[in-house]
Amino acid sequence: MVLAREWIIFALCLGAGGHLALGFVLHAPDVWPWSRAGLYGLLSGLAIYVFVQTVRFIWSRVHIKRSEME
Repeated sequence: MVLAREWIIFALCLGAGGHLALGFVLHAPDVWPWSRAGLYGLLSGLAIYVFVQTVRFIWSRVHIKRSEME
């Protein structure tokens, strides 16, 4: 169950990165050319995944501290 949740989060982050890259390619093709869209989409997705995991880690630490204080 936990592993499936992590794969779902990873897939959603990669999808968000792909959408971000597609948006840049369509609205600012001089910044990100079509030839690099796949690479930039992958890198954007990985950056989003790292950000999400960092937020989840911080959230879990804050939540644990709140539980200990009660």
